[in-house]
Amino acid sequence: MATVSFKEKIKGIGGDASYEAKARVLREQLEAKIPADLKLPPAVLEDPPLDITRIPETCGLLTAQELAITELDATAVCQKIATGELTAVEAVTAFGKRAAIAHQLTACLMDFFLDEGIKQAQQLDEYFQKEGRVVGPLHGLPISVKGHYPLKGTVGCGGFFINMETSTEDCDMTSILRSLGAVFYVKTNQPQSLMHLESKSTYGRVLNPHNTNLTPGGSSGGESALVAMKGSCMGLGTDGGGSIRGPSAHCGIYGIRPSSRTTPTHGLLWYQHGQDGVFASTGPMCCSARDMRLFLEAVLGANPALRDPDVLPIPLKVPDLTQKKLRVGIMMHDGVVMPHPPTIRALKLVKAKLEASSEVEVVDYIPYDHDRGYSIIRELYYDDGGATVRRLLEEGGEDMHPLTEWVISPPYVKNHDAAEVWKLRDRRDNFRREYSDHWWSQNVDVVVCPPFQGTASPHDTTKYWGYTAIWNLLDYPGAVFPTGLVADPAIDIYQESPSPMSAADEYNISLYNAAIFKGAPVSLQTDVIERILKS
Repeated sequence: MATVSFKEKIKGIGGDASYEAKARVLREQLEAKIPADLKLPPAVLEDPPLDITRIPETCGLLTAQELAITELDATAVCQKIATGELTAVEAVTAFGKRAAIAHQLTACLMDFFLDEGIKQAQQLDEYFQKEGRVVGPLHGLPISVKGHYPLKGTVGCGGFFINMETSTEDCDMTSILRSLGAVFYVKTNQPQSLMHLESKSTYGRVLNPHNTNLTPGGSSGGESALVAMKGSCMGLGTDGGGSIRGPSAHCGIYGIRPSSRTTPTHGLLWYQHGQDGVFASTGPMCCSARDMRLFLEAVLGANPALRDPDVLPIPLKVPDLTQKKLRVGIMMHDGVVMPHPPTIRALKLVKAKLEASSEVEVVDYIPYDHDRGYSIIRELYYDDGGATVRRLLEEGGEDMHPLTEWVISPPYVKNHDAAEVWKLRDRRDNFRREYSDHWWSQNVDVVVCPPFQGTASPHDTTKYWGYTAIWNLLDYPGAVFPTGLVADPAIDIYQESPSPMSAADEYNISLYNAAIFKGAPVSLQTDVIERILKS
């Protein structure tokens, strides 16, 4: 791999002269919001190591107390605030300062407003001191927010430079979280079009903290990088094709995509409103498994269906696993693309550990025609053949990123008339029925499978979404968790020359050089406990 300077690596998307002038102003405005006393020395940014996760601890800009606070997961933060051991101001200050450091190393932010977060936290602390209780289950919890969630008074973006805005109102999700006691302090970076499993925008290319030559994933890549850098313990992502699960997997954190219409999406900044081929979902990206439950219990407990008519009024139901042995299906691959050696190693380890448990029955899960399903969802994403994307880029003078070109190009994407749109949705619905019949025939409670065809990939190379997008097509919920393993060039090698299963597999094989992926977290995905409505 050619050596690229850190400055070039983190550089954002370019455009014509008018775009460049306006984009420079936006980046300068963000940089000016980072306090001078939190700026890293130029020497650190000139040539940082590939693994930058330790820099916040060693740079000397955070106190011992702030470092200790940022080691907490969201559940612990809420518990300590509720018992008076920690104030909301202390919590948001610690995470906000660490977020400022993380951004300089990863380009993970698009807005920084710690002062506003501290003001909000002060009000919560005053309430706690006066009333002796919290305002809600998330009282004082600092939550980072993906760029296309409107948050009053902050910069937002629907995937393109041309639809950048300063939001005048909260969307439903941020309004609900605010009412539950959450504190906002940053908005995070996301890719052009919001339809990459990487994250590069006007604000820069987001880097993976564990290995900056790799992507943190997308489209919630700013969130995954920030949480991995411990500049946030709870991030807010969206997922229409893998945008929570992919980034969470790449950065070694936890994330869950609930079934669509179980969490609120109304008001999100987007550019294809009314497009109903695939519904995106909103969910948390966080530091622990219990944090996912904290988030879902809080949000669903607020009855979001009372304000968003598209949300189904379904409470969180956790299955009772004491009544029967859990039946787990292991899917080693999807029949289209074979995962890289680190992921296969993790799957084999998990399978062996589960087989050793008396509480679990393990079976092999056979995927059903994932290639056909992936081709359907790829076509569903852009009914207009990508015309809207091309128009927005042209209007903004913004260069088209190669992954944007890829996602809107044939053979999957074409323009449809009304009758063709109906036929495409009929194909979707028929596939869902076929897959449902197949799922029940497998008689599994949950499937453990790869979240991606390997660990995090090198920048600008992510061109297969099949391991996540298939579950979006089916609308089955899925969660990603770190295995604790990292890619190791000494052992993660092909034992024999691989035989490609498809053109996509041949491409994936060509990307693998064990040394390139050194240190990348290895994560897995679980789909689907008791299917959709009980997610």
